[in-house]
Amino acid sequence: MEDLVFVPQADSKTPLYQQLYVHFVRAIRAGRLAPGEKLPSKRRLAEQLKLSVNTVDAAYQMLTAEGYLEAKPRSGFVVQKLERLAPPAAPAKKPCKTSAPVRWRYNFETASIDTGLFPFKTWRRIQRDVLCGQPHLLNHGPRSGDEELRAAIARHLREARAARCEPEQIVVGAGIEYLLGILARLFAGQTFAVEDPGYARTHRILANNGAPVAFVPVDGQGMSARALAASAAHLAYVTPSHQFPTGVTMPVGRRTELLQWAGAAPDRYVIEDDYDSEFRFDGRPIPCMQGLDEAGRVIYISTFSKSVAPAIRIGYMVLPAPLLETYRQRFGFYSCTVSRFEQQTLSRFMDGGWFSRHLARLRAAYRHRRDALVQALDRELAAIPHTVRGSHTGLHLLLEVHAGVSEARLVERAAAESVHLTGLSDYYHGPCCAPPTLVLGYAGLAPEDIDGAVRALGRAWSGFTDGGPGSV
Repeated sequence: MEDLVFVPQADSKTPLYQQLYVHFVRAIRAGRLAPGEKLPSKRRLAEQLKLSVNTVDAAYQMLTAEGYLEAKPRSGFVVQKLERLAPPAAPAKKPCKTSAPVRWRYNFETASIDTGLFPFKTWRRIQRDVLCGQPHLLNHGPRSGDEELRAAIARHLREARAARCEPEQIVVGAGIEYLLGILARLFAGQTFAVEDPGYARTHRILANNGAPVAFVPVDGQGMSARALAASAAHLAYVTPSHQFPTGVTMPVGRRTELLQWAGAAPDRYVIEDDYDSEFRFDGRPIPCMQGLDEAGRVIYISTFSKSVAPAIRIGYMVLPAPLLETYRQRFGFYSCTVSRFEQQTLSRFMDGGWFSRHLARLRAAYRHRRDALVQALDRELAAIPHTVRGSHTGLHLLLEVHAGVSEARLVERAAAESVHLTGLSDYYHGPCCAPPTLVLGYAGLAPEDIDGAVRALGRAWSGFTDGGPGSV
């Protein structure tokens, strides 16, 4: 057979049997070996190609296993029929090349933390003990998360957040995005109210999971209860301890209004996202909204991304008792999406008292960073009318600039100095009527870079000195 001419590549690292296999695959796909055509016996082909019988046999076995050949008793190997694939259509245009991420000299993004504050030694010691001493963790664990971690989270929430919960109510998952996707499907077809302005990823995750979304405005006390009541929503997603991005803390009166809204109709719930409640610098952290709930209408959701590390990917939600059975029926068979080794490491970290000490260390470090940033803004932007808001809690603050310049222009001029900023208007779904305002996240900004970053802003905005009230 002419199509069986095979020239092995002696200098190739590919074994001869695999070279022969590829040779036949190409011939069959190209139609040079017709369906039903019989191939030589292994011994005959080995003699023809001057190869060992074992080499030919290995190639024939691979071809047979993948369906290119059929081994017929007393007949040998026969080529199988393959449907010819149409050649791919030429793309309408070349795909865009992915641009390299911009490397900013100073970055005020809100998603980062200071990784230098991570308790590497303690975490490594605990993780080593977990890895060496518990081989059973290689097997599947409880679907909602390991009992030890859920118990540790429940104790922490009761002590630090005045929550009312038991370990059985807690579901552990790989981040809030995953858990929010579960909630979207748990309440399939029901409308979720989200804050406007708010965290953009929230409504995108809900929409990606098929949930209708209603944008409800935020006022000086958080999500507007009146606007929420006027919406068609059955669920309200709020960040009451530290509204993102405005920094507003929802007072107890507004919290009560939202709880009354939830209790006024069946199947209404408030989803409380307590994403950075640990970082309150002026007084003790405010108790969570879930602790006020006596009717089982608050779903509490949080994460260890800010308090431990984003890459650990451990989030959790606390489901009200009335929802537990529904959740278990529909999603109780889902395996926990967090490694059991990470779960056990975190539970020991919490039970051993290291988590509380770590939080105290973080609060002190971030309070110092907050103070340095506010002082630098007052000093370096003294000639530029501005107001600092929302610095009492959380890991970002707002900088209003009253200089008669648009927010977009402020961001553009800062970028020219290699300073990354985000405008408050970027977090609005509807039009933003606030004065030009920048959202400054400072957790990922090194302390030694704060003065340089604000000086760069001063240079960028040096000509903007008119139009508005003085610095507050």
